Amino acid sequence: QVQLVESGGGLVQAGGSLRLSCAASGSFFSINAMGWYRQAPGKQRDLVADITSGGSTNYADSVKGRFTISRDKAKNTMYLQMNSLKPEDTAVYFCRANARVSFVRYETYWGQGTQVTVSS
Repeated sequence: QVQLVESGGGLVQAGGSLRLSCAASGSFFSINAMGWYRQAPGKQRDLVADITSGGSTNYADSVKGRFTISRDKAKNTMYLQMNSLKPEDTAVYFCRANARVSFVRYETYWGQGTQVTVSS
């Protein structure tokens, strides 16, 4: 079992910055790809950015140039640096991780989410 705990959300004015963290703990061999998703009220959950175990990154067009995803493999922690925040970035942000939990099995886990609110 893997637990993902997000932190760093909050209320910020437009143009401001926040840094989200997602720490993985529990019983697993390794954490493979990790990603950040967000869900605004009444909308579907969408990918914001993801990062492979090798460090390759991918971003949604709406956040390119403003958000940076990174990870510290030694700490099993992923980060999302969010700059130049806009009101449309307001959402609950979720962490997702794909973990190798046995020699032959991989599982996907989600965190509980952290609220990001950007005021205009």
